[in-house]
Amino acid sequence: MLKTVAIQVQGRVQGVGFRPFVYTLAQEMGLKGWVNNSAQGATVVITAEEKAIADFTERLTKTLPPPGLIEQLAVEQLPLENFTNFTIRPSSDGPKTASILPDLSTCSACLTELFDPGDRRYLYPFINCTHCGPRYTIIEALPYDRCRTTMAKFCQCPDCQREYEQPGDRRFHAQPNACPRCGPQLAFWNRQGQVIAEANEALNFAVDNLKVGNIIAIKGLGGFHLCCDATDFEAVEKLRLRKHRPDKPLAVMYGNLGQIVEHYQPNNLEVELLQSAAAPIVLLNKKKQLILAENIAPDNPRVGVMLAYTPLHHLLLKKLNKPMVATSGNLAGEPICIDNVDALTRLQNIADGFLVHDRPIVCPVDDSVVQIVAGEPLFLRRARGYAPQPITLPKPTQKKLLAVGGHYKNTVAIAKQNQAYVSQHLGDLDSASTYQNFEKTIAHLSRLYDFSPQEIVADLHPDYFSHQYAENQALPVTFVQHHYAHILAVMAEHGVMEESVLGIAWDGTGYGMDGTIWGGEFLKITQGTWQRIAHLQPFHLLGNQQAIKYPHRIALALLWCTFGDDFSADSLGNWLNFNNGFKNKINSRLNQDLNNKNLRQLWQRGEAPLTSSMGRLFDGIAALIGLINEVTFEGQAAMALEAQVMPNLTEEYYPLTLNNKEAKLAVDWRSLIKAITTENRSKTNLIATKFHNSLVNLIITIAQQQGIEKVALGGGCFQNCYLLASTITALKKAGFSPLWPGELPPNDGAICMGQLLAKIQPRQYIC
Repeated sequence: MLKTVAIQVQGRVQGVGFRPFVYTLAQEMGLKGWVNNSAQGATVVITAEEKAIADFTERLTKTLPPPGLIEQLAVEQLPLENFTNFTIRPSSDGPKTASILPDLSTCSACLTELFDPGDRRYLYPFINCTHCGPRYTIIEALPYDRCRTTMAKFCQCPDCQREYEQPGDRRFHAQPNACPRCGPQLAFWNRQGQVIAEANEALNFAVDNLKVGNIIAIKGLGGFHLCCDATDFEAVEKLRLRKHRPDKPLAVMYGNLGQIVEHYQPNNLEVELLQSAAAPIVLLNKKKQLILAENIAPDNPRVGVMLAYTPLHHLLLKKLNKPMVATSGNLAGEPICIDNVDALTRLQNIADGFLVHDRPIVCPVDDSVVQIVAGEPLFLRRARGYAPQPITLPKPTQKKLLAVGGHYKNTVAIAKQNQAYVSQHLGDLDSASTYQNFEKTIAHLSRLYDFSPQEIVADLHPDYFSHQYAENQALPVTFVQHHYAHILAVMAEHGVMEESVLGIAWDGTGYGMDGTIWGGEFLKITQGTWQRIAHLQPFHLLGNQQAIKYPHRIALALLWCTFGDDFSADSLGNWLNFNNGFKNKINSRLNQDLNNKNLRQLWQRGEAPLTSSMGRLFDGIAALIGLINEVTFEGQAAMALEAQVMPNLTEEYYPLTLNNKEAKLAVDWRSLIKAITTENRSKTNLIATKFHNSLVNLIITIAQQQGIEKVALGGGCFQNCYLLASTITALKKAGFSPLWPGELPPNDGAICMGQLLAKIQPRQYIC
């Protein structure tokens, strides 16, 4: 018996060639009906016998090629309707819940055409198809059709239009479809904005400039990169000087995998990530013989590496024939530039020239950064290639929720029904321009999904601009404790929201329920409650933010607290005066500040703020053993300490004492400081390794005391590869089930997700 059904499909089904795939499948099976895009995803209507319908839906779900993904499929019977053929109908409107595909790296088919002299798109830097090219960064509204993208202004030539309308063509309804006759074009500008060259000559001009050591601002998918020859020490140093980025590692882009394998030691998972459609930056271990300039990632055993992911990048690197630095095109603390004129204004004192194009970018999207830990990808930054793919919530939300995240590494999220749409990485909300981008991103996501929040969820910290934004919106606001949000994000990902979990949230800062700065937290979370059961014993930040910039001040506080306020440079003999040969020596500064009366008075009067931050303890230990003097980027001191770790050097660890304090365990680190000061200070590898081992042992000790099987790890400290991997191994060995982030970063990029979860499934805080 014939019947007519509507198959509603949700997931990654727009911008991936889903409709031509369905058309081909229906033709192959002799089915009649139609398919179209909807604001919710895609709709397929067919008239057939029941078995044929079942076979069709099975093949639909099992044979859809990547990057397409069906997340939900619902079949509804309709009144019988006879069709004469199978067609692709225009898109329909309605409530907007369709998944927006992130930008995709150039596919192999397009690459072949790009370098084929006989192809009409030969050397065209904007070649794309339904399997690759821009998506999120050109979409202005849903459903995803050309008229709702920034490609609307480019009228297709007859050849492109023919491809666009032919269901059997790889470019059928490829919304960014274009060619040299009708599509976007390149231009090379000098610092004054004068056009020096156009089209392929512009690309040649950029390559010539890179070869002689110049810095070029290059407009890509989600914004501008600042680029230079990665093998030229002077060019890299010039970029660092102009961008005021003296130490932070720079990302490097390669033209092919062979060059990467030659210079690094990627494992199979890292190679898979590099070659994926997302094409993120992947942290790779250096080989001893590395052709890169030494100042790419100073004092760091790893480099952030990516493959060319746009046709433009492929063309540039083919001609350059060497790797290039490709770092975010922005001023420090600001979002990346996406507009040609804005880039000229903001980057004029950094770049020697500008390689621009005329395809508008809707929103800035940085490169994603990933590392492999314990055999799994771990995000450090989730952006291009991944955002804003939705994350399924453990239970539907009854109201439309906006979560505005934290202050550092900010992301925002909107939630409707059972989906959360998490934005790309936005950065720290310190600058006016980043805060404006934060507001624009909220508006953009809201516009895409016809979203008007009914309630807002924000961080508890009253000084965070995201907190203040929430307060000023004339909507009900729920404030969520920072570290609780970290752990909830991990719990939801692993499907344990209804179970008891021991959460370990270690990071740099977070506003506590008692109004102090937390950051070294052990949380017990049950189905209906959560409580702080243990924490790092607080210590003083001498000079508040100055202590974060100059971590020897944290070292001072640790020493005074351990040995008493009469402690001086002579108290440990020559231990503090040992010159360990590192570029950043703190010896003289530390000795000088030991005699600083103002700092000593701050300490003695207890006027400096207290923190239980594990991130700040990392900073203090790094300074104590002479690894760093001044921090110029977040996490620098902790990275320096991790870089000294030698995994197989020792299993020994320093003692940490657990004291009962107000019904909670306080982790007393003074025994650790005493033990470190008895070591040979020149053995930084040994001290760093034993320090990390001490933290792993601490986690196991408290986990065994609590007796909770599932242990969730969250917070920026767990970006530390050795710490996370060692903790996972130790927990498994001790019979626990470790849970760690995979969908979102362990850092504050996950806070907005945790905020949503705290609102959807409230728990009572037990003091």
